[in-house]
Amino acid sequence: MVGMTVHRPELHFAPESGIVEAPAGALLDGNTWHLFFQHRADPTSPSRWGHTFSEDSPFDWLECDDPLAPEGEETGLRAGSVAAVGGDVNLYFTSVKEGSTSIQIARYDLFDDVCEISDDPTALDTRVTRRGESISDQSEFQRFRSPCVVADWVDPEKRGEGHDGWLMLTVAGDASAPQLVVFRSDDAENWTLAGPLEFKGDPGHELQPGQVVVSPRIIRLRDEVDERIYDVLMVTIEKHGVEHSGYVVGRLNGTTFNVAAPFQRLDFGHDFTRPRITNYTPGSIDDAKIYDEGMLFGLLNGTGRLDDATTHRSWAEGNWANAISLPRVVTLQGGTIFQTPPRGLPEAINNASRASSWTGLLEVPEGSSVTLSLNDGSGNPAATIRHRGSTLELDRSASIDSETAIAPLADGDSDSLTVIVDGSTVEVFADGGQVAMASRVYFEGGCSSITASTDGDADIIRDWYINHN
Repeated sequence: MVGMTVHRPELHFAPESGIVEAPAGALLDGNTWHLFFQHRADPTSPSRWGHTFSEDSPFDWLECDDPLAPEGEETGLRAGSVAAVGGDVNLYFTSVKEGSTSIQIARYDLFDDVCEISDDPTALDTRVTRRGESISDQSEFQRFRSPCVVADWVDPEKRGEGHDGWLMLTVAGDASAPQLVVFRSDDAENWTLAGPLEFKGDPGHELQPGQVVVSPRIIRLRDEVDERIYDVLMVTIEKHGVEHSGYVVGRLNGTTFNVAAPFQRLDFGHDFTRPRITNYTPGSIDDAKIYDEGMLFGLLNGTGRLDDATTHRSWAEGNWANAISLPRVVTLQGGTIFQTPPRGLPEAINNASRASSWTGLLEVPEGSSVTLSLNDGSGNPAATIRHRGSTLELDRSASIDSETAIAPLADGDSDSLTVIVDGSTVEVFADGGQVAMASRVYFEGGCSSITASTDGDADIIRDWYINHN
């Protein structure tokens, strides 16, 4: 039981038991955060949807009854999207049957009430009603899955006129050669095929034919440099048994994505994939600021579908596996996504018993470095983070057998670094959020301290450390 305690994060969402396989969608309803996720009770059980919520801040998660489970011939349910449609909340999910997948819709009623919590872990929330199949095999495309639903534009070239109707981006085809496909709808329930997504301009080699691209998401952000509203297409790339996530910036018109900035990595750590955007119920956010920033969650597991949960120490010691990242505040600056920790996090860490953070303003000339040692309960390094000025490195080989994760850093007059440790999760943000890295690290006896040292002409100008272990 000791291992279960020290490895389980307090501020990140991790299941009481079972295996989290992906975030399915997030929704901010007033001051309440709702997070839906794909999970299974154990390695042999079918996948289903779970639901957790946190009031006032996204750090104190309480699991609700599951909203969706397989029915009839279904062998599992996979992740999808959550959208507020007028006064309703729609859940768009992937229905898996032997040899086929399709997209179905469910409706969540009385969403503003406290969610149902039963003693029976198999109980389903009675306020969720299935609406039926929404998208099934077409003459040209089959095996639809991973839907992302967002509001469509009145005019994609005149975005100040607002939204009308709905857009769905989904995946179709064989798992080894998936294709992104666009649908549109007037009511968010009846959908019409628009066609395959095509790129105008170079999206980068990661999105060329032959790459395995999964879990597409679209978020709209106003670039702080030219003040135009862009579509940011986020995807997860499967390659050589691992996954990494990235994004392309542009403007979607019809089925053509006009590229403004090619593919860039979203996270350079070992374990951040399948990003999910946060949607909002009406009135939860100021409409005038809705594109100034977004909120993003991701799965902290870089192996994806090939992962064996039974190999995780958290499974052996606590019967749970995987976690979902902290929500990240994302902004767009000059065609590049910046990610920063959510508001209220320092206060949450200050009140936690197993979380800690280190933030520093640095000067790191070329040839010098600042090194952070993340120490276990015996004071031995379980992971090290090294800022070299032009690169950022995260080495967790003392805890988990893996290569060092390396991220490029942009040139700048000053450097910054924020590290958050929460149970067996480590999230790093560098240079104002231009680079993010997330990795799982197992600390024997918990993370006892974060210590900093310098090499060469590097200097720690200011630092701030919170630790209650």
